[in-house]
Amino acid sequence: MIRVGILGAGTIAAVMAKTIHKMNENGDNSVCLYAIASRKLESAERFAKEHQVPKAYGSYQQMLEDEDVDLVYVAAPHSHHYQYTKLSVEHGKHVLCEKAFTVNARQAQEVLCLAEQKGVLVTEGIWTRYQPMRSMIKELLDSGVIGQPKMLTANLCYNIADVERIARPELAGGALLDVGVYALNFAEMMFGRADSVSGSCLKNEYGVDIADSITLTWNDGKMAALTAAATVVSDRMGVISGTDGYIIVENINNPQQIRVYDRNHQLTQQIERPAQLTGFEYEVAQAVSCIEQGLLECPSMPHAETIHMMELMDHLRAQMAVRYPFE
Repeated sequence: MIRVGILGAGTIAAVMAKTIHKMNENGDNSVCLYAIASRKLESAERFAKEHQVPKAYGSYQQMLEDEDVDLVYVAAPHSHHYQYTKLSVEHGKHVLCEKAFTVNARQAQEVLCLAEQKGVLVTEGIWTRYQPMRSMIKELLDSGVIGQPKMLTANLCYNIADVERIARPELAGGALLDVGVYALNFAEMMFGRADSVSGSCLKNEYGVDIADSITLTWNDGKMAALTAAATVVSDRMGVISGTDGYIIVENINNPQQIRVYDRNHQLTQQIERPAQLTGFEYEVAQAVSCIEQGLLECPSMPHAETIHMMELMDHLRAQMAVRYPFE
C-alpha cells in the first residue's frame, strides 16, 4: 500500500483527501491517506480531524522526514511547486504535483533531472491527461467520424481575478499558468505538438496576464484558437471541427459529455462521461501503479510533455512580456 502525505492544506488538498477516501470505499486498497502538512500545526490538525488523516505536521520538512510517507501530493500554490517538489525528491519521496508543474521550463528540467538521479517517480497532476474522456475523444477523431480535423477552439474562464494567487506576480499569478494550461493541454492532446504559438493578453494592475488569447498552428494545416481568463465566466467548451462535421466537448477542464455532429449540423452521437469519484482518482491510480512497477514517470503525462508545456508557456509569457520577480 502506498501511503500519501499531502503538502498544503487548502481547497485542492481537501479534494485529494476526499478522492483517496472514496477510492478506499470503492475497494481500492493500493493507496491510503497517511499524513497532512501545513505551515501551521493548527491548520494541519484541523485538516486531519476533518478528513480523517492519521498524522498531522506543522511543517513540510517534518512530514518529509517521516519514513512512512511514500508519495507526496504537492498542493501548494504553483509559485512554490518547484521548491516543495524538489525538497520532496531530496528526501527520496515520490511526488504527484498539481499543475502547473513549475513556473518555467528551467525549474521543471531541474526537478525532473534530480528525480531521475534519486530514482523516484515525479509526475504532474493535470487531471484531464489521465481521465478516460481524453482517449475517448481522441478515438473519435482517429475514426474519421468528422473527416479530417482541421480547427479547434477552446475556452476556460473563471471570475477569480481578485484571488491573491491569481493577482500577484510574486505568486506567479495570471491566467496562463492557472487556466490557460488546460486549454493548451486540450489542444495538444487532440492535435499533437504545435509548430507555432502566438499569444496576447490583458494585464492587471500588477502586470500579470489576466485574460489571454492564444493561437496554435500546425504545419499540416491545423489551427487552434484558445481563450483563457480570470475575469469572466465562460462556457468552458471545446469544439473540434473537421471536413465532415464537428465534435463539441462540454467542459475542457473536466469533460462531461461529447456530442458529434455531421456536416448538416445533425447530432449523430452523444457520449456521457463515465462515472467518477472526483476525477482525481485516475492520476492517483496511475501514479501508484507506476510506483509499484518501478517506473519514474506516468505514461499519461511523460516528463517530456511536462517540460514541453512549460516551454510553451515560457514562450507565450515572453510574447506577452509577463515576467515574475523571482525569475
